[in-house]
Amino acid sequence: MFTSNHGGNIREAAALAGVDPAQLIDFSANINPLGMPATLRRAIVEHLDAAQRYPDPEYLALHQALAKHLNVPTSWLMAGNGETELIFQLLAHLAPRHALLLTPGFAEYRRALSRVGCRITDYPLTEADGWQPDSRLLAALTPDLDCLVLCTPNNPTGLMPDRGLMKAIVSRCAELNIALVIDEAFIDFMPDAAGCAGWLAEHPQLWILRSLTKFYAIPGLRLGYVINSDASRVAALRASREPWTINAFAALAGEIVLDDAAYQQATFQWLETERPWLWQSLNELPDLTLWPGEANYLFFRYDGEEDLQRRLLAQQILIRSCANYPGLDKRYFRVAVKSRSDNEALIAALTAISRDTNRGA
Repeated sequence: MFTSNHGGNIREAAALAGVDPAQLIDFSANINPLGMPATLRRAIVEHLDAAQRYPDPEYLALHQALAKHLNVPTSWLMAGNGETELIFQLLAHLAPRHALLLTPGFAEYRRALSRVGCRITDYPLTEADGWQPDSRLLAALTPDLDCLVLCTPNNPTGLMPDRGLMKAIVSRCAELNIALVIDEAFIDFMPDAAGCAGWLAEHPQLWILRSLTKFYAIPGLRLGYVINSDASRVAALRASREPWTINAFAALAGEIVLDDAAYQQATFQWLETERPWLWQSLNELPDLTLWPGEANYLFFRYDGEEDLQRRLLAQQILIRSCANYPGLDKRYFRVAVKSRSDNEALIAALTAISRDTNRGA
């Protein structure tokens, strides 16, 4: 249905549905429904004059805020205009010759690797294995590889690999001098997840990508960062980029939101309530098979006869079709966890579709 490879394309979806974009309930983009933190709204209003001057080319205050939040040196960090920009810049800088990609996975890894002429080998995750890697992945890490890209939690499944397996992967990549790029774009929604940052100091081949736009609901501002423990390599990455890639208000956001403990706690409380509710409600519907991911979105297979995305769009609800992910087809979908009223609207629409389908059977 869509020309975009990503969720959140409400302009095109609204045109297809014949409605104003503001009328759509967008479950296709995994953005915090609490919206932009009030602390950031106030700060932007108070600093509107920042648009009248160039940002600090080093973004020192932003990098200091990130370093404090992560308890790492500022020399380990580089912020960027959203994590996707950093995916392209980092992989261009690493210039791998042969990379391993787990499928299904985020489309931009493949595009960024292809842009630098990298040969790509796919490692398919399968429904039979619960869409999870296991020890067989270690055997697939061979000396001819020089890059592995992982997403934890995975997009679109929301699943986290076994912690022991992740540690083994990091060690195996170190042994073979394979650059390991781990995308942790959604890990902030998982307060109990350790992530891989604790392994950085001993593993300079490990690069971690993170996003601030999803958790803090600022996708229009664009802000992400990359972490690596080799300060000289981070400095070289910084030197290779264009100047002023982060706008003044995005930089301000990074300086403000990381200290907003009230917003963070409200997000965890919302997700602790709404995610189980939505999971249980979806799980009770016929023709749906769900997987127990851990992020702020849910992944399922729909075995009904309906064109589910189109039927829901007719009810002004947009969900993410996963048909364009390698290894998936038109039966697979991803939905964000949203507010209770929006979640109830989705369940009501799916229930009506199921009722119509069964009535016609």
